Amino acid sequence: MKKLFSVLVILCWLTLPARSQAPKGPWQGKLEAMKTTFITTRLQLTPQEAEKFWPIYNQYDAEVHQALYNYHHEPNPNELELEQTLLNIRKKYAVEFHKAISFGKINDFFIAERDFNRMVQQEVNRRRRGYPAGPPPGP
Repeated sequence: MKKLFSVLVILCWLTLPARSQAPKGPWQGKLEAMKTTFITTRLQLTPQEAEKFWPIYNQYDAEVHQALYNYHHEPNPNELELEQTLLNIRKKYAVEFHKAISFGKINDFFIAERDFNRMVQQEVNRRRRGYPAGPPPGP
């Protein structure tokens, strides 16, 4: 659990520069659409669940990114304080998410979000190494 939380913190931290840049490029909308599709598919959200879930998610996402923004703009950032803040946000929204989806899907959501962020980071790393978009080259 500790390792999982650390990975989530790192992934959220890595997405902050993309969110803080203005103006946002056309890829930003595509990435958000991909994330929405990925999570909706992974959680197998019904249209009714999705209608309730996504507004709550948008609030959650805004709070997470605000916490990360604050952390990166502090003169002496405190890593433990950031982790506690993110954990508190996740706990708060676990209760809020339950208004839209089951507790099992809430856990699946946090895993799906982590997996999506990991997939995006792997693609960024692959492109930085000079490989084209898509799956890595085979042996």
